[in-house]
Amino acid sequence: MTTIEKLRGNLKGRVIEPGDQDYDIARSTFYGGIDRKPAHIVRVADASDVARTLAFAREWSLELAVRSGGHSVVGHCVTDGGVVIDLHDMRGMTIDAGARGAWADAGLTALDYTLAAHKHGLGTGFGDTGSVGLGGLTLGGGFGYLSRKQGLTIDNLLAAEVVTADGDVVRADAESHPDLFWAIRGGGGNFGVATRFHYRLHEVGLVFGGMLILPATAETIAEFVAAALAAPRELSAIGNVMPAPPMPFLAPQQVGQRVLVAFIVFAGTAEAGERAVAPFRAIATPIADMLRLMPYPGIYPPEDPNYHPVAAARNMLVDRLDLGDSHTIVQHLSASTAKFQVTQIRVLGGAIAEVPNDATAYAHRDRAIMLNVAALYDRADEAEVHEAWADSFWRALQNGEPAAYVNFLTMDGPSGVRQAYPGRTMDRLAEIKARYDPTNVFRLNQNIAPAVS
Repeated sequence: MTTIEKLRGNLKGRVIEPGDQDYDIARSTFYGGIDRKPAHIVRVADASDVARTLAFAREWSLELAVRSGGHSVVGHCVTDGGVVIDLHDMRGMTIDAGARGAWADAGLTALDYTLAAHKHGLGTGFGDTGSVGLGGLTLGGGFGYLSRKQGLTIDNLLAAEVVTADGDVVRADAESHPDLFWAIRGGGGNFGVATRFHYRLHEVGLVFGGMLILPATAETIAEFVAAALAAPRELSAIGNVMPAPPMPFLAPQQVGQRVLVAFIVFAGTAEAGERAVAPFRAIATPIADMLRLMPYPGIYPPEDPNYHPVAAARNMLVDRLDLGDSHTIVQHLSASTAKFQVTQIRVLGGAIAEVPNDATAYAHRDRAIMLNVAALYDRADEAEVHEAWADSFWRALQNGEPAAYVNFLTMDGPSGVRQAYPGRTMDRLAEIKARYDPTNVFRLNQNIAPAVS
């Protein structure tokens, strides 16, 4: 009996390998342009399956990837020739509505969790895409439509079950393994495989929000940012400056024109929501106004399962975005030769900024705005041109100390990781890495190398 057959015989889950009917689906990722072929994809059923798979990968010195929802921007959730620990089938959830808490398996998506919690009139803030897995989203930080009111996802994480590199299954919280608990709140998948999370739940029933489409000029972009910064903390907004896609409510002549597509959520009453969104509606005559009272899960629109974008992208955290910066956005978007180009603007602050920078491994609490710039393209021979455009755009928008959010970071290597984890944060993460993963088993990520004693 081969070693993999022994592993297979001891698993509650299953192993998917080349030649299996669902192999190509299991190795695919949300983002296109990633064509890695793992030797074994282990669909684990619980933490003990994770520990056994870890032991197998270590015994044979196989590169290890960990997959929750498959949304890794640079494809860290899949490996070439190695082993994937795939959490897809771990989808259990237990809600204690009275205690305002929920234990959720790491294979659940943001939409899975949100729909289940909504049945109790409760919710936890995750990202802006329903199909993202809880594992990667949570470990990196978690920005979404409740962030300004309730903080990041990690600010609502009470505990986690983690399988460490040596196969131990531990509970990490403020009392047990507090150093590990600090590190997994923003430090990514560097310290183990998180298999379950204990989240704080909040009352979240109906919210006022949806999509508001405005014409995209330098003036409207700057005014959108100013309105979002001045908004009450109950309001979180994400703006996308991009060509208008075909939509049933847009006239044909509007398709392809550059617009500002704003997604806004006000976690409060309809009356207060109407007041809170009035400054956004006053920026310019809306091209489309779909702001309304709706159930909170309605923030996650339907997704096209065949959408697998290939993009040259950059992420940054900045202190300001004024009229001059808005002109820079318009100019660079106009100069792109890609089939589609976008600047995403996330205005932060509120509850995010009320947590000290050193309280978690996400250390950029005082940064006001997150920007993502991206050019989408089809052909591999276009990559160099669009990467150069993205890099130039990124440099033109920088202000304040260079900083990045690890879940959107596209630059591998020490320089990119240092932007996510500045100064003492990186030093502390490296020290914790040395305790929990001294041989860097978990290295297929935005990697933090173990400190050398």
